[in-house]
Amino acid sequence: MVWFSSCLQDLEELMATMPVIGGSQWESEGEAVSSAGRLASACLATSEAGQEQWYAVQTRSRHEKIVATALQGRGVAAYLPVVSEVHRWSDRRKTVEVPLFSGYVFVRSVDSNEAMSKVICADGVVSIVGARPRGTPIPDGEIEAIQTLLARKVLHRNHMFVECGQRVRIRGGALEGVEGILLEQKSETSLVVSVNLIQRSIAMKIEGYDIEPI
Repeated sequence: MVWFSSCLQDLEELMATMPVIGGSQWESEGEAVSSAGRLASACLATSEAGQEQWYAVQTRSRHEKIVATALQGRGVAAYLPVVSEVHRWSDRRKTVEVPLFSGYVFVRSVDSNEAMSKVICADGVVSIVGARPRGTPIPDGEIEAIQTLLARKVLHRNHMFVECGQRVRIRGGALEGVEGILLEQKSETSLVVSVNLIQRSIAMKIEGYDIEPI
C-alpha cells in the first residue's frame, strides 16, 4: 500500500538520523526513539485499517441487482450470489437468476468513512449490517465457501440457520477447505454452510467427501 510504504520510508529516514547512543545523548535519543515508535504505531494502525474485508448490505425488497449495479458504478466491489430457478406460467417457462439470499448484497471494502459512505448512499441500500456506524466484517472463509459451492455448481438447498453442531472441513476434491456444520437426518448427511452475520444458510449432501472435525 502506498501510504504504508511512505510511512516505512519516513521511519527509515528518522532512524538513519539517530546518532550512536552514548553518555549525554540519552535524552535526545530517547525522544527520537519515542518519535520513531509513534510513527511505527501510526503506520501499523493505518495498514490494518486499510485492509479490505467483506460486509453485508441490506437492500430494499427486490433491489438486490439494482444495488449491486449501483455499487459497482461507484467503484465498490460488490458480490451478489445468484442461483437459477425455472419460473412457469400457463403458456411458457423461463430460467431466471434470483438472489441466493434475498435482501442482501456483499461488498469488499476498507473500514473507513469515505469507503462506507459510497456504500450507504447507493440507490436501494437500507443499511450496512452489524455494529454502527460502519457494520461488522464477515470472515473471508464464509464468503469463499459460498463462492466455491456456486462456482462448482454443487446441488444445494436453502436451509434454516444452524448455529450449533459439529463443525467440519472438507478434505480434498473440488470443495477442499469448505467448512460448515455437519447435519445428519435419517440416512442423509449434509453440510450446512452459513453466513452467520445475516443468519442465512444453505445445505449440500456430502456423501463421498472426506471430512475432518475442526
